[in-house]
Amino acid sequence: MRQVTIRNVTRGTVIGTRIAVADSFLTRLIGLLGRRRLETDTGLWILPSSGVHTFGMLFPIDVIALDRRLFVCAVWPKLGPFRISGVSWRIRSVVELPSGSIQRADIQRGDQLEVLDLPGG
Repeated sequence: MRQVTIRNVTRGTVIGTRIAVADSFLTRLIGLLGRRRLETDTGLWILPSSGVHTFGMLFPIDVIALDRRLFVCAVWPKLGPFRISGVSWRIRSVVELPSGSIQRADIQRGDQLEVLDLPGG
């Protein structure tokens, strides 16, 4: 699976350096199912997506909702198992991160993110 780095341009911080891209039916369907945790600097960028659920998940995650220009529409810190994030027509993709990432990187609504392809990705 292709991996990217995601930066918060607004805050000048790196959100993750090994974010897997889920952009096919199968990779979006599977998502993070079967994993027991997410390592620091990892995550999953799901596109397209207008929201997520954590049914079948074994651990809480942080979720960032992005519009088509990669502005943060919403954040859901510590979304526990068997929950549903908000869904919106403005949301075009979501990034699932280890719990605590939103607070650690001070990610806020309105922040501008950028995606950088990794070499060989």
